[in-house]
Amino acid sequence: MKSLLKNGREQKGLKTREVAQILNIDQALISKFENGIRQPTREQVLKLAELLGIDYEKIMTSWLKEKILHEIENEELALMALTAAQEELKYRKSVSKIKLSGALEKILKEIDWLKAKFDTTAQNNFNEILQKTALEYTFESNRIDENTMTLKETEMVINEGLTISGKSMKEHLEAVNHQEAIRYLKDLQQNNSFYERDLLSIHNLIQRGINPESGNYRKIATASDKEPASPDKQLSIPKEIEEYFIWFEINKNKLHPVVLASEMHFRLFKIKPFNHANGKTSRLIMNLILMQKGYPIVNIKGNDENKRQYLKLLENNDSEDFIFFVAQIEKENLERYIKKE
Repeated sequence: MKSLLKNGREQKGLKTREVAQILNIDQALISKFENGIRQPTREQVLKLAELLGIDYEKIMTSWLKEKILHEIENEELALMALTAAQEELKYRKSVSKIKLSGALEKILKEIDWLKAKFDTTAQNNFNEILQKTALEYTFESNRIDENTMTLKETEMVINEGLTISGKSMKEHLEAVNHQEAIRYLKDLQQNNSFYERDLLSIHNLIQRGINPESGNYRKIATASDKEPASPDKQLSIPKEIEEYFIWFEINKNKLHPVVLASEMHFRLFKIKPFNHANGKTSRLIMNLILMQKGYPIVNIKGNDENKRQYLKLLENNDSEDFIFFVAQIEKENLERYIKKE
């Protein structure tokens, strides 16, 4: 830091007195900055950088480094603390990676207005609304995953315990299990929290009797993978899940609920932690978060065109288009429920 300031001043052909006069900073302070005796404030650093033509990134990096060293250089656990701080800073910085376009901000404002109206008109019927939409949600979510049952057949299996001729046992279990998972979401609804044990419980519920590895992270490649997962990949899944939940804890009270829920779906689907039902699990997590925030379920339709669009959006590296897709559905939901009142 001190070398940057001194070299910058000399290259400009300025004396410390001249720098002091131009920036209205005491000359003695300028000398102390250059000797490393004192640290300038952020405002002073910016003024010095502009006057002396020093690269902003270079001088701010040096200034921050000096501040950190001043605080911890004599601490026995300084290096361990720095490593831990670096990891957490990566997660905290992830908040700023979500850039919202004007179109997305507009629809989120419309949702906020509708949600406020929903809270005063239909919120008292929230559980009734959830009950009515749960069956259709089970049908559509299973349809996305190639379940061939109709809505009526799904209702007969769930509400009447009937067996549908020509439908596999797996399809029957998918209907019953998904409804059980929604009941579990209702139990979690009152808490503004979501933990790894909840994720594993949700997956266990929807895959119970279908997949012997239900509720456990995958150890081999999924059916869509061309090659078996490497040992490194197998070990990385718990680490990715750990990062996933750290991201959630940091962002759960900072992001718009629709953005938060969509991101949690998008990120979990990218990790693909399970052998099967990653999409279904991700949709349930998304709706758990929406329910906890007092929003209606987002029911993504399973018809061919809608399914194709949904899966294509999940293939993107950027989540914004997917968030917009979810926001449109949520907006339509709120409009429909308000209109019914």
